[in-house]
Amino acid sequence: MKTAIITDSTSYLPKKLRDQLHIHMIPLSVVIGQETYREEVDVKAEDFYGVVRTEAKLPTTTQPPIGEFVKLYEQLVEEGYDAAVGIYLSSGISGTYQTSLAAGGLVDGLTVYSFDSEISCAPQGFYVLRAAELAAEGKAPDEIMQELEAMRSSIRAYFVVDDLNHLKRGGRLSGAQALIGGLLQVKPLLHFVDKVIVPFEKIRTSKKALKRVADLFAEDYERGEPLEGVIIHANREQEARRWMEELQERFPHAKLSISYFGPVIGTHLGEGALGFGWVKRQD
Repeated sequence: MKTAIITDSTSYLPKKLRDQLHIHMIPLSVVIGQETYREEVDVKAEDFYGVVRTEAKLPTTTQPPIGEFVKLYEQLVEEGYDAAVGIYLSSGISGTYQTSLAAGGLVDGLTVYSFDSEISCAPQGFYVLRAAELAAEGKAPDEIMQELEAMRSSIRAYFVVDDLNHLKRGGRLSGAQALIGGLLQVKPLLHFVDKVIVPFEKIRTSKKALKRVADLFAEDYERGEPLEGVIIHANREQEARRWMEELQERFPHAKLSISYFGPVIGTHLGEGALGFGWVKRQD
């Protein structure tokens, strides 16, 4: 069985890597002013934050239309694929996963499997890259889905934002939580629980929040298992690189890299957000 691997744009995997591993991508979009832009296609992260600063109104985001999934599925049938495994951002913050399933019922000749990562960004990408490896090895879709499910217990991700109002206005964090954060001048450490974004701990400063994340990583690192970690930033590349150097010195055996919050997720987190995710390496 020839199996295609699909993800949405919020996994923020570089195009070169997607092409190399034959990963297909469905873009979400941002609406800036009166214009709609597909992220990773019409607008890149490095351009997005500068544009948003000049806009009086915050952007909004939209999930892919069902027709985009149907078009891709039909293309895959023409290319000789029998099945497709799609890995999408959390269904608690987007309808993309549900749309992928609905579109699967509209195309003949392709068995569609959709996986709800229950997370987003580079940690979502961990699943995608593993699925691509398994597909290249000739694993059946059921086997790929089982392995992805088994990965859940080893994936962690935490992030801190400069301004909770972005999450509040986008409906991704409750108004009460955002209000408390603003009144107390805290930098709450956030994570995903049950598919949605919730506070992990309330911490006074970004510096202390990042130290807390490093300490959480240390708990897993000190168990001796091989870990792969990724720092994720919203237009804070220099700070991300400095933090990676610090982490690499503290955790010399971890494999570390840098990714970013692109336009769609950046719309909800705001410029300046910083996060760190990790997974047990499949060495």
